Order: sequence, then structure tokens, then C-alpha cells
Amino acid sequence: MTDISPINWLRLLALGTIFGAAFMSTAVALEGVGPLTVVAFRLGVGAGLLLTIAHFRGVGLPSLHGPKAGRIWASATGIGVFSNALPFFMLSWSQQFVASGFAGVCMAVVPLLILPLAHLLVPGEQMNLRRFIGFVIGTCGVFVLIGPAAFTVTGAEFESIARIGCVAAALCYAIGAIIIRLCPDVDMISLSAAGLTIAAVLFVPCALAVEGIPTDVPMRSLLALVYLGALPTGAAQILMVLIIRSAGPVFISLVNYQVPIWSVVLGIAFLGEELPSGMLWAMVLILSGVALSQAGALQRLFARRANRG
Repeated sequence: MTDISPINWLRLLALGTIFGAAFMSTAVALEGVGPLTVVAFRLGVGAGLLLTIAHFRGVGLPSLHGPKAGRIWASATGIGVFSNALPFFMLSWSQQFVASGFAGVCMAVVPLLILPLAHLLVPGEQMNLRRFIGFVIGTCGVFVLIGPAAFTVTGAEFESIARIGCVAAALCYAIGAIIIRLCPDVDMISLSAAGLTIAAVLFVPCALAVEGIPTDVPMRSLLALVYLGALPTGAAQILMVLIIRSAGPVFISLVNYQVPIWSVVLGIAFLGEELPSGMLWAMVLILSGVALSQAGALQRLFARRANRG
């Protein structure tokens, strides 16, 4: 049973805003450190934050004993790898070689990748024509927003591999969403902390071995790293788990339609970037796609609110 409640819509909006600023922050962080260090810092700060919260809430990490302990820790490992370590690295590395908008376009592919996975693996998330059409319309809106410049060939070395890396990151996020949904019942903070801790333990030593400890990091890049670790990694992990466990992996995929919008808005507000010419039409398509794909959930929500009134 999915819960498409007002609180989940607010969580989704917050998550889209946080992720929307992550691309800008990653670009700033890469000015001072390498891509492996960016990911290692994100995972380390995020894991430390969630472990601290879990400790003070008295929940700690999931138990190592019990009939469901093996499945829970297997899920935490999958979350750490597919929702964090792998996509973070693929996007950070790829942003060195591809046109800036390409990664944003690839994130719009996540909902379309989730649809068949959820249809096969998650009870109650069967794909229907209306839902599929809604996601396609929303994806078209993202392409209008980014525009053809996203696919401009820069001639950079490894560009083709980097493009594949962006698509592979989208697939990782889709797999991670399914893993979270199928995980047995467990405290959300505890599960999030376990996933990020596993990712950090696996990734940080690799980053140190390859890139070493960074020195003379500009303050601008350092602040970007702190933001990436605290919000798009730590806080966002909690929001993702809460939304997926209560509203389902298809609903969480709607966040991918927000990310390009917030990236543009924040770029205009803080970097002085110009408003894309297709912004208005893009927003119409994106919001139409969201409304169509979630029409059934919206009808149930409004019906419940009318009955309470």
C-alpha cells in the first residue's frame, strides 16, 4: 500500500531542491579536488552525519542477528553501492568530460528505468499505459529544458565513455530504489546509516590510494564538499528512504523531473546564468507528466481530504 500524502509531496519537493544544487556543487568541488575525493568526502560526511543521528536516537545500526538480519544488511550493501558509491563516482568522473547538461538529461531516464523494474519486482507497482505516457511526457519536458546544447560534442578525451557513465549512473539509481522498497521493515535512519557507512568503507580507501589526501583545497571547493556530504548525501538519503518505503519507487522517481528545474533556478539565482528559452514549455510538459502519472494517487488524496472536511 503506497501513501501519496501531502507530507510525501513536500519531502519530494525538498529532495528535488537538494539534488538540484548537487550538480552545481559538484562542479565547484571539482575545481579543487579529484572526482574520487569528491565521492569519498560525500560518503564520509554523509555516513558520519547519519551515524551520529542514529546514535542519539538510540537506534544505532541494524542488528546483525535475527531472522531478517541477513536480508537487511544485504539491502544496506545494495543501497550503499547502487544508490551512493557507484552513481556518485560515475557522475563526478563523467562531469569532467561531457557537456554540462548531459548528466541532467540522464537523470530524467531514471523513472523510465524504474518502471519495468518495479513492474517485475514490486507488488502493487504494475505499469499501465497512463503511467507510462505520463513519464514519457515528463521526460520530454526535461529534454526541452536542457535543450540540444546538452548533446554538443566537446571533443574531450573519454567523452563517449563518460556519456555511458551518466546513463549507467541512472540505472544504478533505479536499482537502488527497488532495493530500498524491497528491504524488510527496519528503522529508516538505521538503514540509511548502514548503507552510507558500507559505501564509505568500500570507497574511501580507494580514493586515498589513488588520489591521496588533498592539500590546499580552495574554500569555495571545501564548502561545496561539505554541502554535498551533509545535504545531497546525508539528509537526502533519509528523505529517499522515507519516501520510497511509504510511497513507492515509482513516486520517488518523480524527483528526477524536478532536478533540472532547480538546477536552472539556482544557477540563475546564484551564478547569474540566463533563463533557457524553453523553460516555460518545459515546466508545462514536466508538470503535465507528473499529474498524469500520479492522477490516481491525486484523486485518492483529494477524496480523503474531502471526506475529512
